[in-house]
Amino acid sequence: MQAIVLAGGYATRLWPITKHRPKMFLPVGETVIIDRIFEELESDERIDEVYVSTNERFADDFEAHLAASDFSKPQLSVEDTSGESEKFGVVGALAQLVEREGIDDDLLVIAGDNLISFSLSDFISDFEARDAPTIAAYDIGSRERATSYGLLELDGDRVVDFEEKPEDPPSTLVSIACYAFPADAIAFDEYLAGDNNPDEPGWFVQWLQTKRPVYAYTFDGAWFDIGTAEGYLETVAWALDGETAIEPGATVENSEIGDDVHVMDGATIENATVERSVVFPDASIEDATVTDSVVDEEASVAGTDLGGSLVGAHTKLSNGKD
Repeated sequence: MQAIVLAGGYATRLWPITKHRPKMFLPVGETVIIDRIFEELESDERIDEVYVSTNERFADDFEAHLAASDFSKPQLSVEDTSGESEKFGVVGALAQLVEREGIDDDLLVIAGDNLISFSLSDFISDFEARDAPTIAAYDIGSRERATSYGLLELDGDRVVDFEEKPEDPPSTLVSIACYAFPADAIAFDEYLAGDNNPDEPGWFVQWLQTKRPVYAYTFDGAWFDIGTAEGYLETVAWALDGETAIEPGATVENSEIGDDVHVMDGATIENATVERSVVFPDASIEDATVTDSVVDEEASVAGTDLGGSLVGAHTKLSNGKD
């Protein structure tokens, strides 16, 4: 079996934090998001190769990251795009990758910016037992949020209806961008030849479900889609489990650090209050209150209060002025 980890997005909703780094490299607990996926794929002997689908803009970042890691399976497969306006869409990129790499085996496709609490090995075993297209499904618990995802209707564990991004969802069970396909179901070219939507894999699943049986692997626990600042901070809070992470090289003096705060190596916090935030290496916060925010590398926040903010690298904020 082969795997594709989707890592080609530009994460514009997280700019400036992700303007010059892939969002898959955002730290969550003691590691970065995508490495959690790599670790599972590395340890599963049924996975022979892992293709990391990214774009030209971030290819060098991924190459350096993989070279510095202990992973042996992941290899880059680079889209010929360097900006949001040039994107092929996820299904379009998948079709190109399958052709480019000559993939003709069973295939696992998973988004590199998702944190999931179930075991990928269990998911693969569930797929192998059926030998049929299988998608991971999660009860998101909110009809408003369900409008952003693919909505499932099940009969037992078989998908009997699938609607991508419904305007008025009747339930909250959604697809979470983790899919397994038998080799004979990798029909991306056929799908695209019908002038179908190339953007999201859910549109492909919606089409595939009308042609052959598709099944759902439902799970409880946690799932986070790290596409927004709120989504990222929720993920960090889950990983910290109500605790605070202050790395040994950080300096914290005369400050109140609340729960769900990650302060990284080299950061300095003095005479400040910080709650539910991430403070990157060598950033500084002084005489300030920072809540629900991300302060990037070497940024400085002094004498001002921030809430729900993304502070870009090297930015200097003082008294509310940039």
